Amino acid sequence: MDIELIKNAYSFSKEKSLHHRYICNDHIVSLLNNLSSNFSVDVIGESVNGEDIFSVTVGKGDKRLLLWSQMHGNESTTTKALFDVFNFLASNNSYAKAILNNCTLKIIPILNPDGARAYTRVNANEVDLNRDAQNLTQPESLVLKTCFEDFKPDYCYNLHGQRTIFSAGKSNNSAIVSFLSPAQDEARSLSKNRKIAMEVISVMNNTLQKVIPNKVGIYDDAFNINCVGDTFQHKGVPTILFEAGHFPNDYAREETRALIFNSLLTSFNYIANNNVEGEGYESYFDIPANEKLFFDIIIRNADVNGEILDIAIQYEERLKENSIIFVPKIQKISKLENFYAHREINANNSKVLDAKNGALKVESENDFVLINNQKTSLYL
Repeated sequence: MDIELIKNAYSFSKEKSLHHRYICNDHIVSLLNNLSSNFSVDVIGESVNGEDIFSVTVGKGDKRLLLWSQMHGNESTTTKALFDVFNFLASNNSYAKAILNNCTLKIIPILNPDGARAYTRVNANEVDLNRDAQNLTQPESLVLKTCFEDFKPDYCYNLHGQRTIFSAGKSNNSAIVSFLSPAQDEARSLSKNRKIAMEVISVMNNTLQKVIPNKVGIYDDAFNINCVGDTFQHKGVPTILFEAGHFPNDYAREETRALIFNSLLTSFNYIANNNVEGEGYESYFDIPANEKLFFDIIIRNADVNGEILDIAIQYEERLKENSIIFVPKIQKISKLENFYAHREINANNSKVLDAKNGALKVESENDFVLINNQKTSLYL
């Protein structure tokens, strides 16, 4: 799909009622109820706390795609993008019609509604669902397993969000979007299904490079059969991990949301119109690996007890009154010349102190710091 066409599609498809980072069932139920008759909405199970888990099925094609979002409750960007996709698929756009004629999509917008409500990675039993693919101890894990077995997908999309710490390779480029074709065994064998996932990722990357050049990464492919993506890949189904990352100054993840929409549409269109055999997988290996090289803020050249060091700050996301706040916390005080930040402050060899003129401490929360007796805010 042409990049300008995708941008235009997003402009009329964006679901304006969904925004920022806090998305739970309260935000999506009315939207699901208002989907057209072309969409089949079903309750496919319940969470630990008895919240409904929904699926949306649309399309009549032979190629079957299973997607799930918010397996981790605090990773909501891809959920927003899914509702943008629903709006696009409900339109009369010729690309939407081609996708629905050739594909059947089954989408779970929020797999972990308890985690989404509490804005936690884990479910109400404090279990990471993405480490429960084998033991299947949680009701949400069983819902996904049953959906997978009943739907019999040709492709799986495992939709996540990643922290602001990731760079695209060893560079000063944030990994705004990351992908992975998960390993299916300890040897990380290049099976056909894994190559198929790699080919689709390569196509998405080619489109994204026109918008965010050098800011796409590949997630670590160490094999862990307890992870859902690795399990489904192990079962022979091409599986694609999406990680929605940090666009500059976009802590609400609205710019990244548009890029996930871009990637989803690009991949749907490619699958709908091609017989994907995995032959175009090799450019996947040109995408740089994610590295953990970023902090939210680095105060450079700070006088700390007579030594010139750098101070790294990371935001901790917290749910407060149904919205997400970002609390600045000191992570490191050391020489950080090999690290980058989304915001840099130069202390110019001045002392950097806390609000009470005391020394900064690792793990302490600080709304602002004093640099040469002048307040510098650390808030967004």
